Amino acid sequence: MSNQAVLLPLLVQVALTFAIGFRMAAGRVAAVRARKVHPRQIALREPNWPPQLMQLQNAFLNQFEMPVLFYLLTVLALITRTGDLWFVVPAWIFVALRLAHAFVHVTSNRVPRRGLLFIAGAVVLCAMWIIFAVRILSAA
Repeated sequence: MSNQAVLLPLLVQVALTFAIGFRMAAGRVAAVRARKVHPRQIALREPNWPPQLMQLQNAFLNQFEMPVLFYLLTVLALITRTGDLWFVVPAWIFVALRLAHAFVHVTSNRVPRRGLLFIAGAVVLCAMWIIFAVRILSAA
């Protein structure tokens, strides 16, 4: 597999993170300008944003949890040259699940559905790590 094929799912995940972050930032600026929130109410990270903005914030922060392990694994797969079809297909599955999870998080926010998507993504990522570990340890 080419480096581009290995990196493309990672780049889509990064784009998702920026999209949620920019949407959240725009909403926050609009809330302050509309005087729905006074800067003193949020100066020390108090959770005084309107619920929709808190929902976006939580979705944004979630992009720095499980995906961090995905980013690391992708870099390791590139360095160790183990980024083949057995890496790229589950990588796309993980990213698709993250996109679906983020969509639910910023729309209906149905916790059972969101939870299932999160768990499915975690299982896929765990399997990717196991495959990577077995490959690296068996090559030694």
